[in-house]
Amino acid sequence: MPDLTTQSHPDDGPATPEPNESPLHSLRRRRPPRSRARRGIAVALAVGLVASVSAAAGAPAMADDRAAAATSAAAITAQAPTPAPAEFGECPADVVAGAAPYVLDCATVEVPLDYAEPDGRQIDLTISRMASTDPEKRRGILLLNPGGPSGSGLTLSTLLASKGLPKSVRDAYDIIAMDTRGIGHSTAARCGFTAETPHFGNLPPYAVDDADVDAQAKVVQDIAEQCATSPDAELIQHLSTPNTARDLDQIRAALGEEKASYLGYSYGSGLGATYDAMFPERADRVVLDSNIGDTHLSQDVIRLFGPGMEETFPDFAKWAAKRHGTYGFGRTPAQVRATFFELAERLHETPLAGVDGTIFRMGTFGFLYSPGQYPKIAELWEAVLTDDEGAAEQLVADVPAGPLVGAPAGLTADPTDAATSADGSAEEPWALDNALTVFLSVSCNDSEWAEDVQHYKDTTAADRAEFPMFGAAGANITPCAYWPYEPAEQAEISQKGKKNILIVQNERDPATPLRGGEAAREKFGDRARLVTVDGSGHGAYVLHDNACGLETTTRFLVDGTQPKRDVSCRAG
Repeated sequence: MPDLTTQSHPDDGPATPEPNESPLHSLRRRRPPRSRARRGIAVALAVGLVASVSAAAGAPAMADDRAAAATSAAAITAQAPTPAPAEFGECPADVVAGAAPYVLDCATVEVPLDYAEPDGRQIDLTISRMASTDPEKRRGILLLNPGGPSGSGLTLSTLLASKGLPKSVRDAYDIIAMDTRGIGHSTAARCGFTAETPHFGNLPPYAVDDADVDAQAKVVQDIAEQCATSPDAELIQHLSTPNTARDLDQIRAALGEEKASYLGYSYGSGLGATYDAMFPERADRVVLDSNIGDTHLSQDVIRLFGPGMEETFPDFAKWAAKRHGTYGFGRTPAQVRATFFELAERLHETPLAGVDGTIFRMGTFGFLYSPGQYPKIAELWEAVLTDDEGAAEQLVADVPAGPLVGAPAGLTADPTDAATSADGSAEEPWALDNALTVFLSVSCNDSEWAEDVQHYKDTTAADRAEFPMFGAAGANITPCAYWPYEPAEQAEISQKGKKNILIVQNERDPATPLRGGEAAREKFGDRARLVTVDGSGHGAYVLHDNACGLETTTRFLVDGTQPKRDVSCRAG
């Protein structure tokens, strides 16, 4: 773990604050805080601030590419044994409690660990069902994914219902949520991380300079080796988006359905795009919300946290400027921005308990997932201003569970390890081991990552200059640089096929910027329509109160009505 407290800090903020200087500029430095370990706070915060992120547009696959990919996927999956019909019963106790007052039933579906060896080892997938509220109106199943990939999704249906998922959608579908392969109540994967493991979390730490990258490289090389030598290494090797898409189709088959509709948020947009590409005849109505713009994660995708924060932060800055009399962060958005950099630099030089500049940046970023959390950002900043150690620690721990597991705020349960490990060990695991392992494994298995440390020095320097608030985090080196396994062959989005895709996107999103939705729209071509919502935060459909976005998406899911053209929804 790099020691950011002894390193120089780049000139993130203006060298001469006038006329937009922070109101803190003239304040004296506070007393040095007591020394405390920051790592526990860092991991608890960073375990999922990597909700899936936006990707740049690329050339769409040609028709023959799509046919070849679909044929290959179908051929591999066809070799798998036909799954036994799902037998539903009572859900695990924590799922029952999390779903209340709604009632779910649960089932286990057995799938191959490696679809290339369908008669080999099998693993379990745990799914939940919210049955149609009006069987006469039922048209099929709606598969859900909350993003991540690292958080439990078994109660996603009830969470959406509690937030206002329209009854017409609940009438039309049996809503199927799940713990995807490697997660929670499914056969769970663990690298064996503990509270003492020097792994920062799913999102790399903000790199102040090249020395930070060198220090992080030493940490992540050991992390990659730890995962490759863990008892769950065989399972870890087969955690990928294409395999999860194959699992979705096995779940469809186990439920006796010819087709499956789909609603996925954040990383779930990439999974949905993959399912559509690999199983075009079985994918029915597909909604992709908060888009990564592609079918999988990569460093280019993770780096877009930088522009995501830059584009979303002004909404908070305007909010705070209107409340300068209460908080004192600045009378203008520019002054509020300057305050951010001054506080980050102060904490880089002199951390407050376990909160340094890196944690401060992450905490601010995480609360940008929802405008309703802006008061939490203000509380965090106030805690730093007043040297309130306990408040600062508590506030960074209070970042909503959604961001902590890589999903829009409120969509997932807290990270847990309810299931037994893949080797059947009864030893109690560390609570965050599973979540960290799954995100890391899928990210690394999904794409080819640069192995040269200099590459990451170059990317952090470039993004620190262009996106000074947070760019040098996503651009930093991860264990994927030392990952021992070959990346999975990825499906490609195509413009050929049914007009069955609806892309939903907030205009300002810290984790999946608008460019992700625009990239997906370009790749799908006329098969898709893009619904942009004049809103701020991560997750649009149901999660934020926009009547136009809600009505357009609901109409598509219930009636199959795709807009004639792209839709731009005004705020409110």
